[in-house]
Amino acid sequence: MNIKRRYLLLSGVVAVLVAFSGLLLNQEIFLAQSLFAQRPVTLTVSAASDLNYVFKDIGALWEKETGNKVTFNFGSTGQLAQQIERGAPVDLFAAANRSFIIEDLDKKGLIVSNTKALYGRGRITLWTREDSKLNPKNIRDLTRPEYKRIAIANPDHAPYGIAAREALQSVSMWDTIKPKLVMGENISQTKQYAETGNVDVGIVALSLSVNRPGKWELIPDNLHKPIDQMLAVVKRSKHQRQAQNFARFINGSKGRPLMKKYGFVLPGETVN
Repeated sequence: MNIKRRYLLLSGVVAVLVAFSGLLLNQEIFLAQSLFAQRPVTLTVSAASDLNYVFKDIGALWEKETGNKVTFNFGSTGQLAQQIERGAPVDLFAAANRSFIIEDLDKKGLIVSNTKALYGRGRITLWTREDSKLNPKNIRDLTRPEYKRIAIANPDHAPYGIAAREALQSVSMWDTIKPKLVMGENISQTKQYAETGNVDVGIVALSLSVNRPGKWELIPDNLHKPIDQMLAVVKRSKHQRQAQNFARFINGSKGRPLMKKYGFVLPGETVN
């Protein structure tokens, strides 16, 4: 075998080895990417306080079925929106309204527009402790002298507080009731004021009233604007796909029955 033929043969062997090495490298990269994609993630979900009970149930079911984890940050919608504006590491935002919060964040480019979705309509109730001698049946009962302190969520940043104010204004009671009001930072704190006896009655979310100890009466929904609640994936999220999957889970066949259990009117349904 002359030198030229040896050279050509050696070059061919080298080319095959290089190609084979490249194939192995590509397979290793593909495997690494697949393993990374399957690696469980922990989602951070900022959610309105009225979702405290139901989202914990939905989150536990999600974790069981997917192997992923979810951490909740509950608070008033307005304050949670401010945290997102300041760069808080949030994957999904579930607000207690749709207009001046979600739409505002969308205009500022802070959420993924095509992930916006309604997930429920909330209701408000008159809530008192089980052992309370007071038992209001109508919002107008709150003008009676035995109701000395009444808790609502702060309407400056809490949608359920806005609904409470609108309901009181609808029956021309806002100015009369105002001296009696104790403002909670969010709807959960508002209920805590009533639970601890710091106030006589609270105007709270139906989702925090049902399936829990206490007495409550539903406030007619025609006394306030609809509490249409919307969620969206946060644009800064490093887990946008998983966050969108969790959003779909909430609005899907597993999440909807739980939302209904806690008193929410679901998208596509009407108020009874």
